[in-house]
Amino acid sequence: MNRYSVDEFVSKTQQEDKGEGLFEMETPRLLEVNLDGKVWAKAGSMVSYRGRVKFKREGVFEHGIGRMVKKVFSGEGAALMKAEGNGKVYLADQGKKISILNLKDDSIFVNGHDLLAFEPSIHWDIKLMKRISGMLAGGLFNIKLEGTGMAAITSHYEPLTLIVTPESPVYTDPNATVAWSGSLQPEFVTDVSFKTFIGRGSGESIQMKFSGNGFVVVQPFEEVYYSES
Repeated sequence: MNRYSVDEFVSKTQQEDKGEGLFEMETPRLLEVNLDGKVWAKAGSMVSYRGRVKFKREGVFEHGIGRMVKKVFSGEGAALMKAEGNGKVYLADQGKKISILNLKDDSIFVNGHDLLAFEPSIHWDIKLMKRISGMLAGGLFNIKLEGTGMAAITSHYEPLTLIVTPESPVYTDPNATVAWSGSLQPEFVTDVSFKTFIGRGSGESIQMKFSGNGFVVVQPFEEVYYSES
């Protein structure tokens, strides 16, 4: 156990300006946003702020009727908020590890529960996984990010990126899958016998199969999402 005097504790843990730009890693699990304008963030992720900042939950029709309908089916996991103004905003999500991605005319899919924040210059859209949504607790959906700008994603513990090639497809557990490159379209495969080994009695084991050229990011944790209903 680490023991500090009050002055030592403050010195050890106080906020520092690192000059890294809009998104700055204050700690591995706490994101500092040097706000001068607007960013989108996961609803409920703000833990502190300073300056003249206003927070507003995403309006139902703010991004058009198409996304509104998708959000009804994808649930609260896709809820976003706007932070607007000038100041510093600190974001976190259940103590999960944060990774900052700098997109340069790129596209990436992120599990809707693992997207923490992104710049408004990035185009986004909710992609429902219809075939699998009714087979997992709380459903499963992802958000596609496209364009140029910074985005912050989260994972339980250290993420691992696996390279996908046509000769070597990658299979993942949907609940452990964080993100994948925009060039990949996962298939869903089931294995009745595999459920015996993972201790699940609720039906077939569902796996995501990634084929082609790209990458997939996984975490060493199976996150189970519970629906509100």
